[in-house]
Amino acid sequence: MHPFIAQASASSDLFAQFFPLILLFLGMWFLIIGPQRKRQKEHEAMLSQLKTGDSVVTSGGIFGTITNVKEDRLIVRIADNTKIELGKNFISKKVESE
Repeated sequence: MHPFIAQASASSDLFAQFFPLILLFLGMWFLIIGPQRKRQKEHEAMLSQLKTGDSVVTSGGIFGTITNVKEDRLIVRIADNTKIELGKNFISKKVESE
């Protein structure tokens, strides 16, 4: 058998072995990684649009109203005369008024 033919056959066998792994990676990308990146971008856009007076929910489940927006932090009123200072990343979502 000619050595070039044997080498071509070996490379096609190698591709055939890795093809299922490539398909698995692409499937994971479209089912897991892609949607997660989309949600992360939407969350970052929501955080950048927060302003004083918005009602929010923290990642710990505390509801409050933003009283002051700083560059990387928010002051949130959670009860009468009770304010807390939170990092922006700890805001889970903005609550739409009814």
